Formats: sequence, C-alpha cells, structure tokens
Amino acid sequence: MKKTNATIIPDEHLINKIYFIRGMKVMIDRDLAELYGVETKVLKQSVKRNLDRFPSDFMFELTSQEFKEWRSQFVTSISDKKGLRYPPFCFTEQGVTMLSSVLNSKRAIEINIRIVRLFIRLREIVVSNKEILLKLDQLENRVGKHDVDIDELFEAIRNLANPEVEPREAVGYKWKRGN
Repeated sequence: MKKTNATIIPDEHLINKIYFIRGMKVMIDRDLAELYGVETKVLKQSVKRNLDRFPSDFMFELTSQEFKEWRSQFVTSISDKKGLRYPPFCFTEQGVTMLSSVLNSKRAIEINIRIVRLFIRLREIVVSNKEILLKLDQLENRVGKHDVDIDELFEAIRNLANPEVEPREAVGYKWKRGN
C-alpha cells in the first residue's frame, strides 16, 4: 500500500485534536480542515450547504460564551488563534463520518477512516478499563471506613523497614592489659 500524507499523520497528532466539549468527544472545523487539506471556510461552506446531514448530535457550533472559555483554556499562542475569530463547528464521531460524504476527496476519506478508527479505539480503551474504574470507585468509597486499618498497615510496614535497634550486651572475652 502506498503511503499518502493522510497515513503519515501519527495517531498522537489526531488524538490531540479531540476535545471534550458539552460532555462529548469532538473535533473542531479548523483542525479537520487542516487534516483534509482544505481551508476552514471551504469546510464550513460545504457543511452549511448540507445542514440536513448534520443534526445536533453530529455537529454543533460553540456559543459565544463556550467559545470564549474554550479559547482561554486551550488556545494560548498567537499563531493558534489564527482562524478562530468565530465560534467553530464541533463534530462528533458521527459528524466526522458524515463529513466524508460532503468532502469527497481521497484525502478526506482516508483521514475520516483514520479518525473513526481512533474514536473506536478510544471507546474500546474506556470500556476495557471500566472494570478497573469500578474497582477504584469501590476502593475509594471504602477508604473512609478503613482509614485506621490502612494507617496501621503503613505503620507496620514502616516498622519492618526501620526496626528499632535495642542496645545489646557485648558478647565475648575482654582482654585486660597487664594480666
């Protein structure tokens, strides 16, 4: 398989483009446009021409307040603020999938496939770790009841690691000069 620019982009780069907004994992229009190799304006125009394909659980626009808070939290450098004069469109996993029907370039399709696979992998990680998180919650809920036991356990470990040394009586023959 021939490597294209889309397949060269590391997963870590894509993961860094996923934000948690309104309780959902989303990607913003500017980042997607960059990945697809189009201008943000072109991506937004394509979406606006096909709004019926993007219900609110696929895509939403940040409110002015959300946009202000988001910029203050995530966007720190001047160069990052380029293209962020207006609240961005935020695309959920389903919205990213729908973008492939709107932006039909080979690169957009390749990037969409990678992003969807990444969303699936992230979801699998969360599900596979759910049992660990559940056990952690259970342990956290019990800590209050067992604080004394835990303190005693740590004290016992400290005592084993640093035992008190009692002075011992010398054993053996003492030689005195002059005998």
